[in-house]
Amino acid sequence: MTRELFWLTLTVILTGVLWIPYIINRCQVRGLAGAMANPSRNDKPLAEWATRLMFAHDNAVENLIVFAPLVLILNAIDYSTQWTALACAVYFWSRVAHLIVYTLGLPVFRTLAFVIGFLAQAVLALAIFRAF
Repeated sequence: MTRELFWLTLTVILTGVLWIPYIINRCQVRGLAGAMANPSRNDKPLAEWATRLMFAHDNAVENLIVFAPLVLILNAIDYSTQWTALACAVYFWSRVAHLIVYTLGLPVFRTLAFVIGFLAQAVLALAIFRAF
């Protein structure tokens, strides 16, 4: 497994488990039956942190759609450098930072974490064109 695929794997796992804390909050607020019911306008609201975590999860999924193909393209063309591996690590840790600061409600830091992740993706995209 390449270093890039390692970081992609961690990112996929992180994205795959982000729903758990806010679903636990949903069960606490609405009860198990209410959490499993179809959404309704009359539902009790979740804790603010849980709502922000839901948005962070949505954002993680949206960005995984960009990050994963970049890593897989690099793998398919057998291109790996210290910079592509570093960009993947930076991307993963920026996503961790993003979900923490988003959940805590720290807007400026949330944006900074997002931009760092975006720049890491840009490094990967540039590496693909550099490989040709």
